[in-house]
Amino acid sequence: MAADHFDVIIVGGGPVGMALAICLNQRKVSTLLLEAQGLPEQVQDPRPLALSYGSHLILQKLGVWETLQQITFIKTIHISNRGHFGRTLLTSEEAGVPTLGYVVNYHDLYRSMHQLLLDHGVNYQTGAMVSRLAAGAKQAQIEYQQAEENKQATAKLLVLADGGRLAAQIESISYHTHEYQQWAVVANVETSIPQNGVAYERFTSDGPVALLPSGNGYALVWTVPSLSAKEILSLDDSTFLLHLQHHFGDRLGKFVSSGGRSGFPLALKHASPTTATRTVLVGNAAQTLHPVAGQGFNLGLRDAWELFNEINGLSSLSTQIGTSEMLKAYESKRRIDRDAGKIFTHSLAKIFTSDLPLIQTFSSLGLSVLDCLPPVKRFVARRMIFGVRG
Repeated sequence: MAADHFDVIIVGGGPVGMALAICLNQRKVSTLLLEAQGLPEQVQDPRPLALSYGSHLILQKLGVWETLQQITFIKTIHISNRGHFGRTLLTSEEAGVPTLGYVVNYHDLYRSMHQLLLDHGVNYQTGAMVSRLAAGAKQAQIEYQQAEENKQATAKLLVLADGGRLAAQIESISYHTHEYQQWAVVANVETSIPQNGVAYERFTSDGPVALLPSGNGYALVWTVPSLSAKEILSLDDSTFLLHLQHHFGDRLGKFVSSGGRSGFPLALKHASPTTATRTVLVGNAAQTLHPVAGQGFNLGLRDAWELFNEINGLSSLSTQIGTSEMLKAYESKRRIDRDAGKIFTHSLAKIFTSDLPLIQTFSSLGLSVLDCLPPVKRFVARRMIFGVRG
């Protein structure tokens, strides 16, 4: 069986993998992008994506941003703790940016990036299920099935952006997982008070409730205990809205309507290390975070952008792509940002759900103190927006 050869093979054609492929195409790096699912038109995913202003800048450089159909601005983030005093506001003015972020639909982003790949002639193959991978000193090799045909390909660098399924075949990489015993329930909702560019993160004893401005209403990401998830997903709309009203409160008036709902279990999962011989993990293959504070996709997009920058800075593409020196440099540059993202989201998810009254008191006090310290708020906001570089 003849094998096609590339500089880079990317396994996982979601937005992170596609972003990297678009970058590499601009640098004229020969790239193969493989996606196990079908064409984007066949993918239905109602999830909202909270994009930081930093992610907006990356997507703008890729030529993706102007093609998105629905974009909603986040000018302010309101953070509170249900049943306790204290709250803080993060604003774009204090952070020194035009806006803190945006909310887009996952499917819209997927579709726009796919069209850009087609326009640029990137070798993007869908319905390609990778079954085996191996890496040696000079190249990496994969085997995959597509349309009932067995195929092979080799590359100087293999990038796994598939969520971590294939990393199990790499002996030097292991995963560390913490199950939160929670689910995220996602839906689009409308309230009697229209959205005005404010995103709400309200912590409760069950987990955070996030309302992100989206169109005329809000994109809801509601963290619920695993044992309650199926029941909440099966409620009729009116009962669902009553439960949501109880958890969030009446700051936005009444919850008046809800779109279709979906849910998924939550866990912290991260790989160690994120590089191996001729192989690198990015996005959800490298780390999956709790959705609190909306850091997961933004962190994954920075993985792709920094990997491209590492490749773009090589003096010789033909001899340096995928070398141990290149991969060590990349992992070193990403380590602090990744660790900070994991610690930040995990701490928020655990501290505000603690049933110890003293911890809850200090958590609420911390929100009040933070609100009185603009320089500290700017520090926190800019690291949420841009990562550790601030």
